[in-house]
Amino acid sequence: MLLISLSKVQKKLVDNIRERRLQMNLTQEGLAERSGVPLPTLRKFEQKGLISLDSFLKLLSVVGGLEEMVDVLKPKEQNFKSIDDVLKSEEKPIKKRGNKK
Repeated sequence: MLLISLSKVQKKLVDNIRERRLQMNLTQEGLAERSGVPLPTLRKFEQKGLISLDSFLKLLSVVGGLEEMVDVLKPKEQNFKSIDDVLKSEEKPIKKRGNKK
């Protein structure tokens, strides 16, 4: 269940990147040059929120937040309630693929 709509997340990401750019006193042209993201792509991102993952990561590498993004997306560790849970988890092979659906 989503607590926030995808469009709101998209807008927040755009606003946060723009704010970081401005805090660094960078113009769109300056950020585009430093990141290697074409200026029209950066403008489209700041106007409509549309960008490829590759370009988004390039922007994060300049304005900061790339490491935090990686950390936030790490799988959560299991919380065990008993020693039996620990033993059961050790018996299961680690999944390398999802199920077909």
